[in-house]
Amino acid sequence: MYIDGSWRPAEGSATIEVVNPADEQVIATVPAGSAADVDAAVRAARAALPGWAATPPPERAARLAALRDQLVARADEIAATVTAELGAPLAFSKAVHAGVPIAVCGSYAELAGTYAFEEKIGNSTVLHEPVGVVGAITPWNYPLHQVVAKVAPALAAGCTVVLKPAEDTPLVARLFAECADAAGIPAGVFNLVTGLGPVAGHALAAHDGIDLVSFTGSTAVGRTIGALAGAAVKRVALELGGKSANVILPSADLAKAVGVGVANVMANSGQTCSAWTRMLVHRDRYDEAVELAAAAADKYVPGEKIGPLVNATQQARVRGYIERGVAEGARLVAGGPEAPLAVGFHVRPTVFADVTPEMTIAQEEIFGPVLSVLRYEDEDDAARIANGTVYGLAGAVWAGDEAEAVAFARRLETGQVDINGGRFNPLAPFGGYKQSGIGRELGRHGLAEYLQTKSLQF
Repeated sequence: MYIDGSWRPAEGSATIEVVNPADEQVIATVPAGSAADVDAAVRAARAALPGWAATPPPERAARLAALRDQLVARADEIAATVTAELGAPLAFSKAVHAGVPIAVCGSYAELAGTYAFEEKIGNSTVLHEPVGVVGAITPWNYPLHQVVAKVAPALAAGCTVVLKPAEDTPLVARLFAECADAAGIPAGVFNLVTGLGPVAGHALAAHDGIDLVSFTGSTAVGRTIGALAGAAVKRVALELGGKSANVILPSADLAKAVGVGVANVMANSGQTCSAWTRMLVHRDRYDEAVELAAAAADKYVPGEKIGPLVNATQQARVRGYIERGVAEGARLVAGGPEAPLAVGFHVRPTVFADVTPEMTIAQEEIFGPVLSVLRYEDEDDAARIANGTVYGLAGAVWAGDEAEAVAFARRLETGQVDINGGRFNPLAPFGGYKQSGIGRELGRHGLAEYLQTKSLQF
């Protein structure tokens, strides 16, 4: 465990095996932290809080800039580590799993030095102060990005942090702790406890010394985290599941919209909460879209262009959804439930046609390389289908005219919409409507999650 600025043994002897999902071999073991380990980390974070909160923002910015530089220096090692424990192709790990966290950390290094932590409103001075000690619980699908998206704004705000990373991908979190140490982050400001969610994660969420819990993961687990935190009336930030719609309006460039849409679903082996897993196409262009989507999916060769899923449980879960799609009457046009390779937790990139909105595969988050193509009659029907799930995390709209796409995007009940393939923006707020979560990450909106306000009247 990395606690109070040093590596120390866990309280118990239990360990977690880290498995390479591409070859199913154990590549490392890490401590399975207990409630006692969590308590030690929280106490260290509480002791460090007054000093870090009082540190001038420009000095906090300098430490974050040093952290970014450490991530840059170890980018190749980061990418190789994520590939080993998650199974992502190395090129994707370099560009996304290493590249995006560097950009996000850099954005908070800049924001920490420029954010208005005080403002005048009439006869009041409003102070934006750190919320306190943050318990960060991160998922396995983007293991470093999700760490940085929580830890960097928390540190920029003046908070201290206890991180509990996902048990499937703890190695890159340990590497991050080494980078934080080398960057001169003071002892106790950042702490790392590896462990199982129901043990270490629950202990962290329920701990009286935690002021805010930031969790990314499934909606089901998010409900549990919210209940544990709610018992002590502590703040939560929850980034949860999604079932995002990719709406292709009749005027759109169909080939481009379908091609980008399939690539979006297949990225990271489909293990992306914001993936556009429902493609909505007007009835007059539906058959052409299905043909294009099937051809595009067939290019994602397992073990080459697309990696495995994170573990055997996830593989079985996704294959079960594919079988259910077939059983409920959807038409397979690419892929299927059969395992494509004898070794590794691979799933065939799959496309379903003739999917109706009430089908399970159109309602539930699958978290694998599975695309459902649905037809709609008109824009009202498209909006009804797009908004017809409990989720509202992301989405996309394509149209020949940008104004037409924007007008439709305004009708979507979702936290983020890409217009005609809009690029990822690390400064834009990310988060969901409905059961996709509470709060926002990234940019100044992400920083605000870790602040509380105080008004001084004169």
